[in-house]
Amino acid sequence: MVAWADYKAEAKSRGALALELYVAISAPAKAPEDVKAALPDHLAYQGQLERDGSLAFAGPMSDESGQQMQGMGLIIYRADGLETARALADKDPMHMSGARTYVMRRWMINEGSIALNVGLSTKTVALT
Repeated sequence: MVAWADYKAEAKSRGALALELYVAISAPAKAPEDVKAALPDHLAYQGQLERDGSLAFAGPMSDESGQQMQGMGLIIYRADGLETARALADKDPMHMSGARTYVMRRWMINEGSIALNVGLSTKTVALT
């Protein structure tokens, strides 16, 4: 295995972005009604993290077939370190209530693209 810091330095040296984010894979730990009960507070918390700049992306994931809602979720945090990201996840009402549990990982973004279309006169925004 390669140390994370060594790999990140190597990625940067070859010109990769090496942007470090933190990914929580969140899974139901209690009954669906417990998850639903925590949902309003969870969404409010994520909205606050988004406004604060700590939430990059979040949303549910399908099962392996892509046809069914599995209940798994993916939350990507911007944080200054793994412990800070864990603290953000720990404060999530879903995790605090025990309705869901999570596994945290560092994620290094090296390649890819994102497109944002802003209509100035129509005041529209589209992310593709």
